[in-house]
Amino acid sequence: MSAKIIYTKQAPEPIGPYSQAVAAGNMLFISGQIPINPQTGELVTSSIKEETLQVMKNLSAILKEAGLDFSHVVKTSIFLSDMQLFGVVNEVYAAFFSGNYPARETVAVKTLPRSVNVEISMIALLP
Repeated sequence: MSAKIIYTKQAPEPIGPYSQAVAAGNMLFISGQIPINPQTGELVTSSIKEETLQVMKNLSAILKEAGLDFSHVVKTSIFLSDMQLFGVVNEVYAAFFSGNYPARETVAVKTLPRSVNVEISMIALLP
């Protein structure tokens, strides 16, 4: 089985030694995305709603580059700086799915990259 690196300029450049996503077999593994605007390289920090929206846009761009959309996602991991943010993050997140929600865990962690409040990674099935 060979792996294929997925990359798009419509999502942020990786800030470390990793790929935006890797396709292996019939699965796509998307690295955790934080609220970086790919056009400016700046963090979106105006509100947790806007942060989550930017993260979901970044994930959408990577899915699109792989020829997929959110209906192909089977697993997500959400990392929050504080569980008090869960309700707003959950509301924004849910809007990107059409009712067929993937498996998921949501955890609060001490610190996230660049001190953001939310990071989300995904696993999707390739057609």
